[in-house]
Amino acid sequence: MKVLVTGGVGFIGTNLIKRLLKDGHDVVSIDNYSTGKKENHQEGCKYWNFDLSDSRNAVLERNEYDVIYHLAALARIQPSIKNPHETINNNFVSTLNVLEVARQNDIRFIYAGSSSFHHGLYESPYAWSKFSGEDLCKLYSNVYDIDTAICRFYNVYGPYQLEKGAYATLMGIFENQFRNKEPLTIVGTGKQRRDFTHVNDIVDGLIKCSEQPFHGEIFELGSGINYSINEIANMFGKDYPKKYIPKRSGEYDVTLADYTLANKVLNWQPRLKVSNYIKKIVQ
Repeated sequence: MKVLVTGGVGFIGTNLIKRLLKDGHDVVSIDNYSTGKKENHQEGCKYWNFDLSDSRNAVLERNEYDVIYHLAALARIQPSIKNPHETINNNFVSTLNVLEVARQNDIRFIYAGSSSFHHGLYESPYAWSKFSGEDLCKLYSNVYDIDTAICRFYNVYGPYQLEKGAYATLMGIFENQFRNKEPLTIVGTGKQRRDFTHVNDIVDGLIKCSEQPFHGEIFELGSGINYSINEIANMFGKDYPKKYIPKRSGEYDVTLADYTLANKVLNWQPRLKVSNYIKKIVQ
């Protein structure tokens, strides 16, 4: 198959491309490199540097694809609160533009949603922008009969995760601090609970979504188990130093995936445990 991955030099996109190439597919990536890295390039993939929020992007139309995985997004709550226009324009408009290509060419479309849906659409521009993309998928399936599937991610961790900057993942920050023998930074009390899911499990779910037609179905891809941030920090060592900083607006207390539908329809279930992942880092 010929596959397009948007956000292909990002964390999840890079892991997805590695798997697609391994499975023998012809893969193209489009990314604007705002948070992704050129060093994430994988041999065998064709990379384009373009902004998908620009509707004049001709690269989308010069290839015929069987599947589009739309992962491109500005993907954190705090930066979206500081820069709402940038987040909404990037996340909403890019989804609309790529869906238009899917509509015009009858291409199966897999969308990266977000668990932030469960915690208030109006708590952050990020939450709203990602849910608006889900609604666009449903609209295009209902009106234009194109195949769309929505995968909601939780706290994803694993190879190629960002470790520094505004878009760094929590696990990436902890890994970087642990490697550099710095205290682990914990926001608020650390009692907030998160569902941590390994990126390889996420990639498996994305690929399963592309193997049959859907019309805006939503699949939760999470481990179904959550841990407090304090518990995660203690996995690096109960006596390892921690540093607590004030709670930030827009964040929520609990995330927990219900992957019942993904298991039933996709035969998907998480295989990897965050405790084993951290154990390898510590060892």
